[in-house]
Amino acid sequence: MLQQGELNFVEGLAGDTWRARGSSLTADGSSHTDTQLNVMNSRAVALVAQHKDRWQLAGDQLFIDMDLSAENLPPGTQLQLGSAVIAVTDQPHTGCSKFVARFGKDAMKLVNSPIGRQLNLRGINCKVVEPGDIRVGDMVTKIS
Repeated sequence: MLQQGELNFVEGLAGDTWRARGSSLTADGSSHTDTQLNVMNSRAVALVAQHKDRWQLAGDQLFIDMDLSAENLPPGTQLQLGSAVIAVTDQPHTGCSKFVARFGKDAMKLVNSPIGRQLNLRGINCKVVEPGDIRVGDMVTKIS
């Protein structure tokens, strides 16, 4: 699991494969800036993963202990993590077949239920707006 890292415009989380994976959301299959970082609530991933050593199976780059609901973090909201700033985007994060294979159909039903979508239990998509360094234990602050 990530202990510390750098968030930047080119890679999102330095060393991550976001840029290389590309996206079906772009005409040319290149990476989509609005899906640069996947952020999941640490309590939600703890519930579906059951053990902390399985959190990385969710595929998200960051896990934070914060209300990720659209009411609390609408698109455009900026969050400070360490010396970096990220912004919530309007791209939904609903999971995929890998999530089902790793955590089961019931976990997918939970995170994509009406209340699960309202709370963004599967997580949110974000992009880097101010590069910087982050580490486990950094305070996450809503700045706008």
